Amino acid sequence: MLLNNSHNDPEITRKINDFVGPPFPLLQRMKMKGVGSPKMKITKSSTQIYNLLQLDQNTNTCNIELRPKGIIIGFQKRLETYNLVIPYYKLTIYKGTSDEYSFHIDTYFIKVLAAAKDVSIHKFVSRVISEKEKQQPTTLEDL
Repeated sequence: MLLNNSHNDPEITRKINDFVGPPFPLLQRMKMKGVGSPKMKITKSSTQIYNLLQLDQNTNTCNIELRPKGIIIGFQKRLETYNLVIPYYKLTIYKGTSDEYSFHIDTYFIKVLAAAKDVSIHKFVSRVISEKEKQQPTTLEDL
């Protein structure tokens, strides 16, 4: 779900919280050693996101926030803030042949640059994958 989250709209906040859960409490954030990724350069994206990224000539960057039931990929263009909200059960992550990670949900995707020297990005994507695995049902009773 792609949302414009530029204004403090309670309806959009409710949608995000319903979709991926509320933000982690402060104490849990400290135990997790942070829930946000470093800044990542966007290399490619789906058409809808690409059209937003072309609104100005600045470098296209994003960051990822962990939530209890998913992730939020946030990016800014002009004075607008956009969020791609992805629950874990719809999240697909690909590691490209070049130094890229690709995050997919339905018809949206974002590819980000992750060079071999960017250890913090690789560690964060590993955390996302492990959080996703925790959310997967392990037995038929969990379904």
